[in-house]
Amino acid sequence: MHHAIVRGRGDFAEWRNRARAFLFAGIEPQAIDWQEASMDAGLFGSEETPLPPPAEGAAIHVPAAFIDLATAVVCHSDPARFDLLYRLLWRLARERALLQVRADEEVAWARLLEKSVRRDSHKMTAFVRFREIASAVTARRSFVAWFEPDHHIVARTAPFFQRRFNDMDWVIATPRGTAAWDGTHLTLSDEPAEKPDISDDADELWRIYYANIFNPARLKVKAMQAEMPKKYWKNLPEADLIPGLIADAEARVIAMAKRQASEPLAFHDRLQAAARAVPAEPLPPAGTLEALRTEAASCTRCLLHCKATQTVFGEGPDDAEVMFVGEQPGDQEDLAGRPFVGPAGKVFDAAVTEAGIDRRRLYVTNAVKHFKYEPRGKRRIHQKPNMGEVEKCRWWLAREIDLIKPKLVVALGATAYAALTDGKEKLGDIRGKAMLLEGGRTLFVTVHPSYLLRIPDAQRSHEENRRFVADLIAVRHLMARLASEEKKSVAG
Repeated sequence: MHHAIVRGRGDFAEWRNRARAFLFAGIEPQAIDWQEASMDAGLFGSEETPLPPPAEGAAIHVPAAFIDLATAVVCHSDPARFDLLYRLLWRLARERALLQVRADEEVAWARLLEKSVRRDSHKMTAFVRFREIASAVTARRSFVAWFEPDHHIVARTAPFFQRRFNDMDWVIATPRGTAAWDGTHLTLSDEPAEKPDISDDADELWRIYYANIFNPARLKVKAMQAEMPKKYWKNLPEADLIPGLIADAEARVIAMAKRQASEPLAFHDRLQAAARAVPAEPLPPAGTLEALRTEAASCTRCLLHCKATQTVFGEGPDDAEVMFVGEQPGDQEDLAGRPFVGPAGKVFDAAVTEAGIDRRRLYVTNAVKHFKYEPRGKRRIHQKPNMGEVEKCRWWLAREIDLIKPKLVVALGATAYAALTDGKEKLGDIRGKAMLLEGGRTLFVTVHPSYLLRIPDAQRSHEENRRFVADLIAVRHLMARLASEEKKSVAG
């Protein structure tokens, strides 16, 4: 049995040098007993086995992902981490894609250790509180902080504080090591430190700040305990407020409800008066497309208006012979207030131009006039409108068709087709076909250009783009045929 003894305080090179020597010598994982120097050596007092001499010309190549994984895992406090990493290293020499097998027991275990280390590092950046101390060495301000990590993360996390607090001298002391910055050098130690007994005037500012941002109506004690365990609370200046704030939460919610405004603010009347004094712009003539657009701007027929920025009405000549109907405005259309100006609109414009159609002659609109989305972080992710919302907005679409009187209506996608016909056929069954609408108009169905943006395969994306252009060429031929038939009917 080979004995590998390491200090085990987050030093990746310490483990790597031993693991490399054992691997080159062909020593299997079960033949190595990994121990931490700080651990009790037991009755037999094991001593480290001399490392095998490096094999001449030996080399080992592992995926970069393993290096990232191992540098995190060695920081964990689990004594079995060194053995786990060597077993993974041994297997990687024979299974190059091992780390991609998430279901593998050893890979999954290593990922859990890595996640725990990253979480501990995040907690350190979030919950360190510096206290100012007098310094006789430098004119720069000096600070000390105490933190109690679960793992050996001081060296791993110290560069963050160096970048963030570069303009002051500081020391972060922990039971697992110390980091210090003097404006020039970052000094690291893995020796346990004593908790300093210090406080400063900023502690009271933290208490005032926390007491004022604490919202009793949104109190979730279990979530607080999960995100900020008690071991962090006790080292924060505002910690002594937390039990009292939790205990008084219900009473404070009741008091907040009683204090809520029951009358308009003092300046409300002045704002309303100023708004009334602004001259109203003249309304467009009734029965015109501009009048309909003005009316639609204040549409509340469905709940989509509550979250959307504005109504996105149709755009184009009020006597256009061809109307294109999409599904709904997207994120950029919602902000700009114009249809087909986002990524899908650019695909549409390019395809129309390639098909030989004059974009200026087209009227473009949507079956639904407000953007429906799901907030996800800072992004707004498109959500398909349901048939109830389509039905509510159909009134506006019907008025647009009545006023413009297009000879040809092109439905871009299944939602537009359903809004125009109530049809439930599959889009693939009716795509590329011309059919009659009420009023003697012709309907042509194709896909929505946003569909082309969602195709991941490059070859298939190219094929579908060509097919979309072919559909628009068919639309151009229909436009020419309908114009010719109209001329014949007028001549006859």
